[in-house]
Amino acid sequence: MADRIKLLPEIVANQIKAGEVVESPSSAVKEMMENAIDAGASSVTVNFTNGGRDMIQIVDNGCGMSPTDARMAFECHATSKIATLDDIYALHTFGFRGEALASIAAVAQVELTTRQADAEFGTKTIINGGEFISQQPVAAPVGSQFVVRNLFYNTPARRKFIDNKESKLAAGIKTEFRRVALCHPEVALELLSAGAPLYSLPQSNLAERIVGVMGKQMKNNLLEVGVETSIVRVEGYVGRPAAARAHSSEQYMFVNGRYFRSPYLNKAVCRAYEKLIPEGAAPSFFIYLTVEAERVDVNVHAKKTEVKFADSEAIWQIINAAVRETLAKTGAVPLLDFDTEQGVEIPVARPGVFYNEPRATTRNNYNPFEIETAADEHAPAGVGVGRMAFDVNTGFDHSNAYDDFESPATGFGGGTIGSSSEFEYIESQEEGGEQYLELESPSETAWGQVCHIGGRYASFTAGGRIVVADLMRARERVLFDGYMAMLGGGHSVSQQLLFAERLELSDEEYSLLEEYATDFAALGFDIELCGSRTIEVRGVPADCAIEHIDTALYELLQTVALDQPIADIRKERMAMTLAHNEATHKVGYTHSDAENLVAALRTASDVNYSPSGKQILTEFTLEEIQKRLG
Repeated sequence: MADRIKLLPEIVANQIKAGEVVESPSSAVKEMMENAIDAGASSVTVNFTNGGRDMIQIVDNGCGMSPTDARMAFECHATSKIATLDDIYALHTFGFRGEALASIAAVAQVELTTRQADAEFGTKTIINGGEFISQQPVAAPVGSQFVVRNLFYNTPARRKFIDNKESKLAAGIKTEFRRVALCHPEVALELLSAGAPLYSLPQSNLAERIVGVMGKQMKNNLLEVGVETSIVRVEGYVGRPAAARAHSSEQYMFVNGRYFRSPYLNKAVCRAYEKLIPEGAAPSFFIYLTVEAERVDVNVHAKKTEVKFADSEAIWQIINAAVRETLAKTGAVPLLDFDTEQGVEIPVARPGVFYNEPRATTRNNYNPFEIETAADEHAPAGVGVGRMAFDVNTGFDHSNAYDDFESPATGFGGGTIGSSSEFEYIESQEEGGEQYLELESPSETAWGQVCHIGGRYASFTAGGRIVVADLMRARERVLFDGYMAMLGGGHSVSQQLLFAERLELSDEEYSLLEEYATDFAALGFDIELCGSRTIEVRGVPADCAIEHIDTALYELLQTVALDQPIADIRKERMAMTLAHNEATHKVGYTHSDAENLVAALRTASDVNYSPSGKQILTEFTLEEIQKRLG
């Protein structure tokens, strides 16, 4: 029987291997950028066209190569970085396998121009589909320039599986560029798309590099982490809890200058944020580990993004403790408050006085503006009696509820709670040692004058009840209803700015703004996309505070970044985000604001709860009034 096992030709073997090492244009960019930095470059420029399928160009000012090295670099397993197996466990370079350039050259048309500092001329080497074409001397600057054209041109089956959407291919290249950029702030890096700049990052320190890569919104959100032990040195930055995002696109870990993925160690960081951020939110972090080379194995996969630590459990604990310490030092972790001056009064038992627990009921569908009669066994027929339940979720401190009231006539502020225009005192009765009050409302439809309390709250009477409203949450509800009407096809209301506000976004944010430009316009934003991640804001929603434009846009972009295939859900989330942003940034409400918001609540889609689920209204029970007045 004839022998059937044959040794594959080297070109075919390299083409097969390319599918593992070079999956897409972004893989080629990663490998060549890492080679440039391993060559000692202080400046690297990356340029690509058509998502990298047509052309990728990498230019560096590193040490360059001799003519022999330029030819050998494209041979499989040819490398200058290791000589024995033991060298893998003492690596100080990105590359070491000697597979990347051979794999790229096997499936593309590659041109390398390079010169060493002590050489008078450089060398141009051309490889097509793994086959050597030519090599000749040329004039060239010190360093190397790789040009990769028509990736996977000779493996059409492989090229077919490359995503045809240019934006996704470009996004992959940007992702790999950012990972390398965050590893090496000492290297000046530039990324171009068809010659147009996407990133231009000068040499800098780590904090400046993070801001340059991720966007200026990171500047005030970074908290420094630093601890050194005999096992690992942990450095870097984590984000403030308030800046947590809906997804994990701002989570990076590096070991010995190399990006790696580790859900296990990521959890060490996220666990430190428990109870500080909402469930499902993702904190930002940029963690840099330094470990003895022999205690970490980077030779797990050809992509070199998976590593194994000899002391993984100890490193988990150290990372977690370091992040927790940072959050505590910076005040991100709330401290216990021992100040009881504003605390709720707790009754103390006294001889001869009887205390009964107040009756409490819950009505989820309560609307104080609806006409209804609250019957009570002690009230004459037809008399409305208000019984209310205090809810601490509103944040209203009834122990000093009337501190800010001031009225010459009644001693209370702008309102007439308890006056004869709304309520009439009937009688004080005693039953079983318990004193109770009954207040009569002359008209169940009467709507009392609004009283402004403490800058954020308002009280009024409705349906025979004393109601307190949280004005911030009321404003959030009213704004949400308005934004939903705009997004539903109504006319948007925009205020034009006297001077356009120029903002720089991250690459992802700019792409999101392009994709959802219609929704932003419907909300009232007038935005011009200027290219290079820069926008000009010329108009904002009518209720949007101009000084918070950047914050509002940033939070909206994080909202649309979520995977929301249903348009109605996305629009509702956008309306919620913008309404919450505008409501929380407003500081102090005037008496006129209070009157307008209480009036607007009457026609709100939900008078009881804000879009974020917080209670807007609460009531005072007669028992509460009795207790406070003694």
